[in-house]
Amino acid sequence: MVTVLYFLALFGLVVSGFATPVIYDGRAPYNYTGDDLNNSVDPYLSVVKGSTENATYYTTLLGNSLNPTPLWNNYLMPWLPTEQPMTISIDNTSIFVPGGGSPQNGFRRTELIAQKDNNHTALNGMADVGTTVFHVSIRADDMLCLNMSHEYQIVWIEPNDGSHVFEIQLGSPFTIPTGPLPVADAHYLKVRNHALDLLFETPFTSDDWHNFAVQVDWTNLTLGVFYSTNEQPLEAVTGVEDNSSTPAGSAGQGDYHFGVLKLPLADPSEPASEQSNVVYYGIQEGDKEALTYSGVFIESIEGGVSAGWGKTVSPIA
Repeated sequence: MVTVLYFLALFGLVVSGFATPVIYDGRAPYNYTGDDLNNSVDPYLSVVKGSTENATYYTTLLGNSLNPTPLWNNYLMPWLPTEQPMTISIDNTSIFVPGGGSPQNGFRRTELIAQKDNNHTALNGMADVGTTVFHVSIRADDMLCLNMSHEYQIVWIEPNDGSHVFEIQLGSPFTIPTGPLPVADAHYLKVRNHALDLLFETPFTSDDWHNFAVQVDWTNLTLGVFYSTNEQPLEAVTGVEDNSSTPAGSAGQGDYHFGVLKLPLADPSEPASEQSNVVYYGIQEGDKEALTYSGVFIESIEGGVSAGWGKTVSPIA
């Protein structure tokens, strides 16, 4: 008997949910293993973590235990997820030691970096030109909650100067001195541009997939944001937004990060010069905290912006 899947494939109807050319696909396939993660096998570079543990100590591939965002399921067979989500966690061992550098004692961080053909830098030359769209879906882990008195940077593009082309944040912004905490919008997901201007924010509700797509025009130095929850198709939630503080050309290109980067609180017992040096100083409680991710990919805008379920929407203009 000819199966339904064979019939659909025969007529070219089996689709991945993408509608435009994909530059990088960071959706973890079900055959992606912990050993792959520990060895930074494509599509992830997994070195940004605590130096004393393997990547799988901090990042858990969830297999079939949790459904990913439904947006990128095969829209003809939505009951068949096409990826496994992953939970990315931090604890008091999450102190990153860059090659040749000093331990970043002020941060607690675990991140995955997009890479293709075992080369994250070469990917930048493909993804950070023209106009491209960076997709990600984020879900709260109610068993390993974040401490919203801190600032968390959870998705960003990082050029060599350490700035962020854009970023998605949670929590309370780092300040000196530390003010009343948590701030009023600490439980909101916030999208900011390179200059840290707020472009969009939305409540970080539990048990929901929060789907984002950030449109980056690398030539005109602008941004635009699409957003939805769960199975709802992405919709534009901003217009074209200025991002002209981003360095032009290759100086503004950088790696695509997603994970949990927790900033400290300023320690009033430290000298002023140390209080402002968030990489190496400050207060951290050391609790285990986590976020869950799926739907990570980068696409060009040729043919539109993928909105989910095989549909496209027009780029923000």
